[in-house]
Amino acid sequence: MAAASALSVLLLAAERNRWQRLPSLLRPRRRWAWKQRTMKYGTTAGRNITKVLIANRGEIACRVMQTAKKMGVQTVAVYSEADRNSLHVDMADEAYCIGPAPSQQSYLSMEKIIQVAKIAAAQAIHPGYGFLSENTEFAELCKQEGIIFIGPPSSAIRDMGIKSTSKSIMAAAGVPVVEGYHGTDQSDQCLREHAGRIGYPVMIKAIRGGGGKGMRIVMSEKEFQEQLESARREAKKSFNDDAMLIEKFVDTPRHVEVQVFGDHHGNVVYLFERDCSVQRRHQKIIEEAPGPGIEPEVRRKLGEAAVRAAKAVNYVGAGTVEFIMDSKHNFYFMEMNTRLQVEHPVTEMITGTDLVEWQLRIAAGEKIPLSQEEITLQGHAFEARIYAEDPNNNFMPGAGPLVHLSTPQADLSTRIETGVRQGDNVSVHYDPMIAKLVVWGADRQVALTKLRSSLRQYNIVGLHTNIDFLLSLSGHPMFEAGNVHTNFIPQHHRELFPTRKATAKECLCQAALGLILKEKAMTNAFKLQTSDQFSPFASSSGRRLNICYTRNMILRDDKNDVAIAVTYNHNGSYSMQIEDKTFQVLGTLYSEGDCTYLKCSVNGVASKAKLIILENTIYLFSMDRSIQIGIPVPKYLSSVSSAANQGGAIAPMTGTVEKVFVKAGDKVKAGDSLMVLIAMKMEHTIKAPKDGKIKKVFYKEGSQANRHAPLVEFEEEESDKRESD
Repeated sequence: MAAASALSVLLLAAERNRWQRLPSLLRPRRRWAWKQRTMKYGTTAGRNITKVLIANRGEIACRVMQTAKKMGVQTVAVYSEADRNSLHVDMADEAYCIGPAPSQQSYLSMEKIIQVAKIAAAQAIHPGYGFLSENTEFAELCKQEGIIFIGPPSSAIRDMGIKSTSKSIMAAAGVPVVEGYHGTDQSDQCLREHAGRIGYPVMIKAIRGGGGKGMRIVMSEKEFQEQLESARREAKKSFNDDAMLIEKFVDTPRHVEVQVFGDHHGNVVYLFERDCSVQRRHQKIIEEAPGPGIEPEVRRKLGEAAVRAAKAVNYVGAGTVEFIMDSKHNFYFMEMNTRLQVEHPVTEMITGTDLVEWQLRIAAGEKIPLSQEEITLQGHAFEARIYAEDPNNNFMPGAGPLVHLSTPQADLSTRIETGVRQGDNVSVHYDPMIAKLVVWGADRQVALTKLRSSLRQYNIVGLHTNIDFLLSLSGHPMFEAGNVHTNFIPQHHRELFPTRKATAKECLCQAALGLILKEKAMTNAFKLQTSDQFSPFASSSGRRLNICYTRNMILRDDKNDVAIAVTYNHNGSYSMQIEDKTFQVLGTLYSEGDCTYLKCSVNGVASKAKLIILENTIYLFSMDRSIQIGIPVPKYLSSVSSAANQGGAIAPMTGTVEKVFVKAGDKVKAGDSLMVLIAMKMEHTIKAPKDGKIKKVFYKEGSQANRHAPLVEFEEEESDKRESD
C-alpha cells in the first residue's frame, strides 16, 4: 500500500468512439492468415501476457495500445504531470502518474516504471522508441524483477548500442563497415588526430543512442573542437554518456535500413528495406518502402547482411539494421536500432503485417509467424512526419496549442499515427512530432500522389508546422524521380525554399469574402440575442435604405498591407477593387463536421476552401494551396514595438539555458557562440548577431527562458548614440 500511495493512480475508460473508427492495421489478405496462425500457435506459448505496460508517451504509446486491444491484452499507461490529459492516458485501461515533466524525472525513471508494473500486475513492458527502449540497465532490471521486456536481450542492446563495439562485431560477421575510429581513448587530442587521419569531412557520433542526438558533421579541423564539445553535451543529456566515435563522412549517401525480426528459437527474417535519406538536423522527416531504384539482387544482399548482423548478437524481437549506401549501391553498416523504429508503419503497409503484434507474440515465446519465403512485398508506402517546427527558420522546433486540427480520412491505405487531439498542447519538454501520415499505393507514383493529396487535407492552426515544406519536398522533380540522398535538402534548398511571391489577388478576395461572411454570421447570431433593431450591430448586409454600400478593408499579405474597396451589391454579391483591378465575388459559408467551409466564385471561377479566422489571421485551406492573410491591428491597440530586442540576442524558443559562454564586458564577433539552449530534446547554440561588446547577460546556466525573451544585450554603439541624439 505504501508503494501504491507514492503514485497517483488514475483509472480511465479504455474505449472511445473515435478509436472505433480508426482503420485496421492489416489488409484483408493478411488478416485471414493471422487467424490461421493464431489457431496454430495459440496465444501463450510458454509465457502468458494479459497486461502490458507501455513505458512511453504520445503516438507510439497509442500505437502499441491499439494492437494490444485488438489482441485482448490490457494496457497500462504511465504519464508525467505535463501529460495528465494526453491521448495515451485516455486510451489506456489504467494510467499512473510517475513524476514531473522533465523526462529524467518521469519517462526515464526506471524504478518508478518498474514500481508501476508491479502495482498494476503487468507481465510485460513495451518501451516504444526513445526513452528507455535501448537502455541495457532497464532491460536487465526487467529481467531481475521477472517482467518481460518486449525487446531484445540486454546483451544485444549493449553490443549494438555502443557503436564502436557494434562495428567490430559486424566486421567479424562479414558485414561491410565504414572506416572510422571506435577506440576507448576519448581525449580531445586523440579524436582530433584520428579525424585528421581519416580525412575531412568526418562525422562525430555519440557511441550510444540515435535520432541524430550527439551527431555533428565536421567539414574542417578549424570547427572540430566546438562541434565535439557540442556533441558531447547533447549526448550526455540524451544518453548519459558522452563518449564519441569518428567516421568518414560519405558524401551524398543514401540512408537505407532493413527491418529484421528474431525469435527465441533462433529464427531471423528480414522484411525488406526502407529509404530514410531525406533528413534535416540528421533526423528523418520522410521515409519510404521499398527503397526507390534498388534492384532485387541488391535488396536480397541487404536483407541477408541484416540477418547476419542480427544473428551475430542472438537478436530477438524487432530491430533495424541501418546502412549507408553510395551512388553505386555499395552499402556499409552504420548502426543497429534495437527497438521498433518510428517509421515501422511503411514496412507494415508493404508486407501486410502488424509488427507490434509480432513483438507481443514473440515476447510470449512464439515463433516468427512467417518464414522468409512467405514475406512478400506489395506496392509502395510513404511516411511523412508532421512536426511542430518552422522550416523557414532552420526547422526550429516549436511548442504551443493545436487550436485547429483536421486530418484526411483514415482508411486501409491511409494511416494517421498520432498522440494528440485538437486543443492539446505540443509540449516544450518532448519531441515536437505531431503525427505520422502513412500512405500506401500500388506503385511509388500512386503512393506519392496519395501522400500529397493527404498532406493537403492535414490542416493545423496554432503553431508552425512543416506540412507546406513536406508538400514542396514531395513535389520536387528529383524526389519524384527517386533521386534521394542525405544532402537532398541542402542541395535543393533554393527550390524547396523559393522566394515568397505576393498572394494572388483572387485569393485576397476569397479571404476578404470569408471575413465579411463571418462578420455577417456573427451579426445574425447577435440579432437572435437582442430585440434592439436599431443597434449598429443589427445588420452587416450593406443594403441599408436600398443603397449600395462600400467599405474599405485592409488585409496584410506577409508584411505588406493591401487595400481592398468592397462594394455590397443589391443581389448579395460583392465588387472588390484591388489596385486597378475589380473582381466580382459571390459565396456562402457552410459546415461539414466541425469545420467551416467557404464556397466562393471570383470572376466566375468557383473554389472551395476550409476557413478559419483566429487571432487576426484568416486561414484558407484547399486542395490547391493554403494561405494565411493577416488582419492588421490598429496602432493604438498594437503591443510595444519589438525594438527593445534589437541589438541583442533573443531566445528562438522556450528552453533551458545549458551553457553560457560570455559575460558583461566581453567583446564578441558576429557568429561567436553566446550560449546553448536546450529545448525539444535538442541543443541550440545562440550566436552573436553582430560584432560588439556585451552589456548584460540576462540568464544563468540552468534557468529557463521563454520564446522571444532577450538573452544578451549589447552596448550601444557610438553611431547609434549619435543617431538617437
